[in-house]
Order: sequence, then C-alpha cells, then structure tokens
Amino acid sequence: MSRPTEKYNEQDLPAYTPLPWTLKEIRAAIPAKYFVRDTRRGIYFLTRDLLLAAAAWSLALRIDPLLKGPKATGAMPYPLSEAVRWLGWCTYWWFQGLIFTGIWVIGHECGHGAFSDHKLVNDCFGFVTHTFLWTPYFSWKISHHRHHSNHGSMERDEVYVPKTRSDLGLPKETDTKLDYDEILGDTPIYTLYMLIRQQLLAFPAYLLFNVSGQKTYPKWTNHFDPNSILFTPAQRNAVLVSNAGIAIMIFAVTYAIRLFGFATVIKYYGIPWLLVSHWFIMITYLHHTDPVIPHYRGKEWNFQRGAAATVDRPILGWQGRFFLHDVAHFHVIHHFFPKMPFYHTPEATKYLKAFLGEDYMTDETPAFKALWRNYNSCQFVEDEGDVLFYRDRKGRAVRRPKSNGLKNE
Repeated sequence: MSRPTEKYNEQDLPAYTPLPWTLKEIRAAIPAKYFVRDTRRGIYFLTRDLLLAAAAWSLALRIDPLLKGPKATGAMPYPLSEAVRWLGWCTYWWFQGLIFTGIWVIGHECGHGAFSDHKLVNDCFGFVTHTFLWTPYFSWKISHHRHHSNHGSMERDEVYVPKTRSDLGLPKETDTKLDYDEILGDTPIYTLYMLIRQQLLAFPAYLLFNVSGQKTYPKWTNHFDPNSILFTPAQRNAVLVSNAGIAIMIFAVTYAIRLFGFATVIKYYGIPWLLVSHWFIMITYLHHTDPVIPHYRGKEWNFQRGAAATVDRPILGWQGRFFLHDVAHFHVIHHFFPKMPFYHTPEATKYLKAFLGEDYMTDETPAFKALWRNYNSCQFVEDEGDVLFYRDRKGRAVRRPKSNGLKNE
C-alpha cells in the first residue's frame, strides 16, 4: 500500500469496499480439522514453556557467581567482567520475557476456550497462568470476549478505539485556522518518550483506568470493580475470584521481596514481567492499529468485517513463532475464529488468505519500524462517516471508503 506524498489528494487514494461475505461462507472455506482442540497438545506447549522458564532461571542463578566473584575479576579486567555479566542478564531478560509472554498467550488461549474442549480445564489453566503474570483472568476474559465480538466498531469495541477529530480538538479540514503541526506536531524525542510509556504501562493502565478503552464508559471504569459497567451481575463472583488471584500474587511477591530482597525479585521476575507487558502491547497495538485498517460505525459494521480489520505481522521471526506461539504471525484468523487453537492457525490461514484475497491484510515491515511508523501515522479518524481510516499528523489517510451495501448473514 503506497504511503501519502506531499501532493496529497483524497480522491487519488485507493477506494476501499468493505468485506462482502458472510461468516458462514468464510468458515466453509477452512477444513473442519483445523477447528479441533487437543487438550494434551495444549498441555504439552504449556509444559514446554514452564520447563524453558525454569531452565532460563537456573542459568540466571549462575550469572553473578560466575562473573562477579574473585575468580571472574582475576581472570579478566573488571570492566570486561562487568560487561559480560550485564550481557548475561540482558540475555536472560530477553528470553525469559519471551517465555513468560508465551505462557501469557497460553492463558489467552484458555480464555477463548481454544486450549481444551473442557471449560473447567480452560479456566483452571488460564487462571493460574494469567494470575502469575498479573492479569485478572476472568475479568480480562469477559472484556476481551466483548472486544472480539465487537472489534472494529466505533460504538462497541472495548479497546484500541480510535480518537476522532473532535476528541483531539481539531477544527474541520475546511477551517482556515487549522494547523496540524501546532496541534499534533511533537519532537521525535517526546514521541519516543510517549511510545515507551505506552509500551510499558498501557496494559496496566487499561486494566486499572480503561485507558485506550471505550470512551462511552464512566470515568472510573476498571477490571477490578465487580460492579463495573464491564460486567453483568452474574459475572460478579468471577471478578472477585480474579481479584483474589491478584491478591495472592501481591502476597507472594511481597513475601519473596522480604526473603530474597527487592533487587533479586526485580532481576529474576520483575523485568521479564515488564517485557511481557511490552510484547503484549506491541503485538496487539500493531494488530489493531494501521492506516490500512478500516473502522466502522452503525450498520456498516458486522462481525466478519471487524474480524478482517486486523493485520498479520511476522514479529520477531522464528522467535515470535516459537516462543509466542504464532500469536503475531496469524492473528487475522484468530479474530474470525477465536476458539481455533494456535497450532492450527498457520495452515488454516492459507485457506483464509486464498478466500479473502485482497481483504486479508499482512505487513512484513520490521516490527519496531512499523511501531514507530504507525504511532505517528495513526492519529485520529473523522467524526463523520460509517467507514473510517486513520489519518496522520498532517490529516492524511492512505485509503478512502467506497459506498457498499451491507450483506448480513
């Protein structure tokens, strides 16, 4: 997809026609075997991840004794031994962060019912894995399900709802006082600061304060209040169970700090967890935020159109496939069929791609480059219209909607 040039003319942009097929037609294009869930296979992948985490932790225990003691300082100059030691810790943090993220992805599979045919199995494994990584399993499961059910809808989606022109206080395009640079222009350093803040804090901020969530919700909406608008009265006990899990984690980490010290807990657990937050936000942000992705209002939205409004990305190459269970590489089909196990998504995506044609979206731009580009390119959508595309800091889009009738199931 070509990016806008300085000679920008809205009418020159490629016209987008919304997805015409029904969900039934799309599902029929994918062999039934790819929808089969295998509990033993799911447990195998979780066991593999837990063993990898234990192995990484075991190796990390040896970093300081080997490289900080008298033998290390005697065998090599102190600056060199310190550099090697920090390299060892950075290596541990990188891979343990990926392993922890993979464990989080398994919990995500459980939340969708893709881990097993049995609800109790899904919820037991999902509760333990997500609680270990500071995610309130049942509360998150409820709101995340609503995200999948309404993805791409400006009125009903749960998260990554675009800001509108009026949200940012931007005058209309025809207003002579409009100055995009004055309102949206930021220095690269400030933009980088805001991007790093997003990567590290966005997920806790969403859980605690509904940051980037649906704008129509009350001010203090969060995932820990059983009476929140996010939940029905029947879901209240599930939220309390999630809260109890987080309370147990608070106790466990506090106890570990008293036993081993704050720095030790941060080194072995805290930094890898922080990287889970980073990878999770980066992956989901890039799935749902791109200039080519449509968002819908009113009757132009339906489930399958919302499901198609996401992008597959080969984030981290082989490491993303192995450690992150293909969560970034094959996300489009996950939005169409959330109960499909991740280990079937590579093959099933081939059929989906063949059926959807140009309506299947993928982008092989290196992940960090795409993150920077999209953070700058995806600023707002218009207040009017039923099919919307992000505009950049100059008010430019890369696609324009074309009128098309809605085909219902």
